[in-house]
Amino acid sequence: MFIKKTVISAWDVIMNESKNPLRNLPIQTAHMLMQLLAWMWSTIFSLAIGSYVVFGVTAVGHMLIIAGIFVTMVVFRNAETNNRKQAIEHSTSRYWQNG
Repeated sequence: MFIKKTVISAWDVIMNESKNPLRNLPIQTAHMLMQLLAWMWSTIFSLAIGSYVVFGVTAVGHMLIIAGIFVTMVVFRNAETNNRKQAIEHSTSRYWQNG
């Protein structure tokens, strides 16, 4: 249980935009900085084990994971701020238009 709480806490400090130090920046800037940090850590890891092949794999992996997290976060944030009724009306009107 202690390990689970520690992992969740560490994840939140790094990846949760409402808890990490990038929370005061616009979302686009925070995303760019997270990508840069991912590339930096991919490079450090690759140099530490001495393999440029690992750099390519870890860099792409980090980029995809972070991009996916930010896209999901933006979608969730937009869903929270939009009026639910408008979202339902939009989706039903779109359904009838595609008919």
